[in-house]
Amino acid sequence: MKNDNIIRLKNYARKLKQDLFVLYLSYKDNRTPWYAKAVAICVVAYAFSPVDLIPDFIPILGYLDDLILIPLGISLAIKLIPTYIIEENRFMAEELKKNEKPKNWFVGILFILIWISLGVWIGKMIIDFTS
Repeated sequence: MKNDNIIRLKNYARKLKQDLFVLYLSYKDNRTPWYAKAVAICVVAYAFSPVDLIPDFIPILGYLDDLILIPLGISLAIKLIPTYIIEENRFMAEELKKNEKPKNWFVGILFILIWISLGVWIGKMIIDFTS
């Protein structure tokens, strides 16, 4: 029973990873509607970002994005993109997946700047509060 759940979870994770590559290709496709592209770009950029909005070292919350936000985003984007585009991109995604996973350093840097800004803001509040 426990092994079945682990196998099912591994298969689900593998499918999600495959769907990320499908979304990556689909948002570059001119036939994809603009609203589906917007969702796909956000999901792909976040998933491929080397830095999480909520760092993994934060207990419980650190893994919420990986366990909830990314799968929900993938599901929503897949539903918004026409089926024929998804199916055409599945084959190309398999080839892309064999190569190195793309990194999105722009989003990573953006999240680092958000955390630095938050730290500066909290530090300023503490200094103002103690003064």
